[in-house]
Amino acid sequence: MKNIVLFGSSGHAGVIADTIEQENIYKIIGLIDPNQPSGVESFGYKVLGSDNELPQLIKNHDIEGGIIGVGDNWARYLIVQNILNLVPDFHFIKSVHPAAQIASRVTLKRGTVVMAGAVINSGSEVGEFCVVNTKSSIDHDNVFENYSCIMPNAATGGNVRVGAFSALGMGANILQNIQIGTHTVVGAGSVVMGNADDYSIVIGTPAKVKQSRKKGAPYL
Repeated sequence: MKNIVLFGSSGHAGVIADTIEQENIYKIIGLIDPNQPSGVESFGYKVLGSDNELPQLIKNHDIEGGIIGVGDNWARYLIVQNILNLVPDFHFIKSVHPAAQIASRVTLKRGTVVMAGAVINSGSEVGEFCVVNTKSSIDHDNVFENYSCIMPNAATGGNVRVGAFSALGMGANILQNIQIGTHTVVGAGSVVMGNADDYSIVIGTPAKVKQSRKKGAPYL
């Protein structure tokens, strides 16, 4: 198996580590985390160093690629940009848990992870560096743009489009033929029955705009 690194050492990264282990395609040789000292261990793996040490770590450990284990969409984006500045041809893998159900004609792009129990139905496209969380459901002919995510137990109807950097909260439901704008957050348990604008937070049943948000604002 090819050696990879996992960026991050949080609980979210631990879930991704399990996904990679269960898929059994790549071997995680360690973690990259600038917020932890080298040698610290999380979920059975040691921190090898920080992002800025990546070029040398690639040589030392015969690293073929890696995946980002950070839940926040904007934070994930910043990490990717830093990696590409250091190693422009770095190979970002994607990973799908064996317990996920992926239909035919589904496109999954680089850097994306699909966790256990998730369902993605026919004709859907999930962009780069997305997170399809545990037991979430993406119905047919959806488009999830780059750096978007769907939280555990959230679900979309058919022909839904989720904009870049947007997040569907835990247990949220998006009815069919809905468009969610970019950098938009749907609150946990909300039911979205109409389109949601860019840079907004929508909450409730039916979901309504609670407030606007700025690019990169935390939401987890």
